[in-house]
Amino acid sequence: MYTMLPLRAASRAWGWMFTLELPQPIRTPLLNLFISKYNCKLEEAIIDDVNHYKSLGDFFSRQLKKETRPIHPGKCLVSPSDGTILHFGRIENGLIEQVKGITYSLKSFLALKLANFEENQLITDEVYEKSLLQNKDNVLYHCVIYLAPGDYHKFHSPAEWTVHHRRHFHGELLSVCPGIVSWIAGLFNLNERVVYSGEWQHGFFSLTAVGATNVGSIRVYFDETLETNRKKCKKGTCEEMHFNPPVNVTEKGHPFGEFNLGSTIVLIFEAPKDINFNIAVGQKIKYGELLSFCNSQSML
Repeated sequence: MYTMLPLRAASRAWGWMFTLELPQPIRTPLLNLFISKYNCKLEEAIIDDVNHYKSLGDFFSRQLKKETRPIHPGKCLVSPSDGTILHFGRIENGLIEQVKGITYSLKSFLALKLANFEENQLITDEVYEKSLLQNKDNVLYHCVIYLAPGDYHKFHSPAEWTVHHRRHFHGELLSVCPGIVSWIAGLFNLNERVVYSGEWQHGFFSLTAVGATNVGSIRVYFDETLETNRKKCKKGTCEEMHFNPPVNVTEKGHPFGEFNLGSTIVLIFEAPKDINFNIAVGQKIKYGELLSFCNSQSML
């Protein structure tokens, strides 16, 4: 019954209200109420005068002072956003753990075409996983970060990498708060999402922005043709784009995109077997902080 609610239409309505200029008499008290409820740290913003933000959209896309988000140096993976770590670890048998005891299919989530297989050829989840690897001695890992309404809403590049391809899946806009994620199996495969894939120093790399209730708009700065939560689109279909030339992200922490209210980032990446994660499930994290590094490489 929950999935039958008109969440896409409600999210479009929220998107419209999101851009409305707030009347001066209610602007400051409304934004201060939101700041208080979600414990937003306005002092981290370049502009800390709440009256400067004319709409909720202006407030959510506020720029932060660089010194509040130092980027961890060295050949490592850093958090792409502020948020909470929902899950992380190795992908096994082509299945990703959503929460403890609940998994979803890597093949269905990414749905990337593989060069060595026919488009309609049936392959198992395990074969699909192994086919993504560029170095057969490596393995695939994942990390899921949940952005709550009070979190900073922009997301950044977690590594130096090259983006070759984008797949935009039209789907549901179910809530991605931890309670719902633990309730609906395969939620990330049901929701609208935008998968950016390419490669980094260890091989395959992807960053997926997952849409959610009241997050009808996902904006990616270098991809101006992306348009999410459209009225006329068929659920279960997808659109794709090959970037020619590829988009080279040469700096960790470089601005990548933004959400309207809060959502989820899913990282799926190839790395050596000696990788160490510097995080814990349930941990609050800020963009630029260390996620993982390899024992064979220095953290600094």
